[in-house]
Amino acid sequence: MSPKRMPSVRLAMTAFPYSIDIDAPAEQAWATMLKHEIRHLPVTEGGSLTALISERDLRLVLRPGVEKGDVKVRDACHGELYDVGDDTPLDLVLREMADRHLGSAVVVRDGHLAGILTVTDVCRYLAELLESRFGSSEPDPPTPAA
Repeated sequence: MSPKRMPSVRLAMTAFPYSIDIDAPAEQAWATMLKHEIRHLPVTEGGSLTALISERDLRLVLRPGVEKGDVKVRDACHGELYDVGDDTPLDLVLREMADRHLGSAVVVRDGHLAGILTVTDVCRYLAELLESRFGSSEPDPPTPAA
C-alpha cells in the first residue's frame, strides 16, 4: 500500500476568483464583494497580482464622514500579500495562515492569479472530508404525511 499524499491547495481553493485593479474606486470593490457574497478580492496593477483587499480593509476606509468617491482600492490595501503556488501542500498553507492569522491566501500558477483559498473554503473542504470519513450529520428529511 502506497503512502497517502498530502493534497495541494488546488483541491480546496476557489478557482478563477474575482479581482480588482488597484486604482479602482474602493466603492467598486465593496459592490463586487456584496454582489458575489465574498470577503476578499485579489488586487492587480497593470495585470499583475499586487495585493489583497478584504471587507475589513474597506470598512476602515469607507467609514462615515469620508468622501467615498475619493477613496481608491490602493488606499485600503495594507500588509503583505500571502501567495502560494497551486501545487503547494495544503497543510503548509493552512499552518501558515493560522500562524499569521490570515483569512486567505492567493493562489498563483505560472505567475498568474489562479485562485484564492479562504477560511470558508477550508471549512467547506474539511466538512466534506469529515463526511466522507464519518458520514453526514444532517438530519434525515421529514417524511411526507400520508
